[in-house]
Amino acid sequence: MNENQFPASTVFRLSESVVYADASIVSKTVIKKNAGNISLFAFAKNEGLSEHTAPFDAMVYVFDGQAEILINKVPYVLSKGEMIIMPAGEPHAVKATEDFKMMLVMIKQ
Repeated sequence: MNENQFPASTVFRLSESVVYADASIVSKTVIKKNAGNISLFAFAKNEGLSEHTAPFDAMVYVFDGQAEILINKVPYVLSKGEMIIMPAGEPHAVKATEDFKMMLVMIKQ
C-alpha cells in the first residue's frame, strides 16, 4: 500500500484528513485503483492549479472554504457542500478564493 493511501475499514473525517499549509497545496491519496482514484486537497488562499486537461471525468466536492473552478474558460464558484464534474478532455483550472479543501474523484473507466 502507498504510504499516502488511507487504510481500509478505518473511519476518518474529511475535514481532519488533510491540513492547510501556508502558501501551499497539500494533497493526500485516499485510494488509487486502475479504475480511478480519490484524493484530498487543502489549498491556501490564492493557491491553485493552472489550466490543464485530463483524459477522464473528475468530480470535485468542496468540503471546506471556497474556490473558483474554470471549465472551458467558464468560472464556477463552489463553496462548502457543493460539487461539480469536470468533463474529460476539457481544459480546467482551480483557484482558492479563500482557504479551501476538496475531494477529487477521478473515474478512469
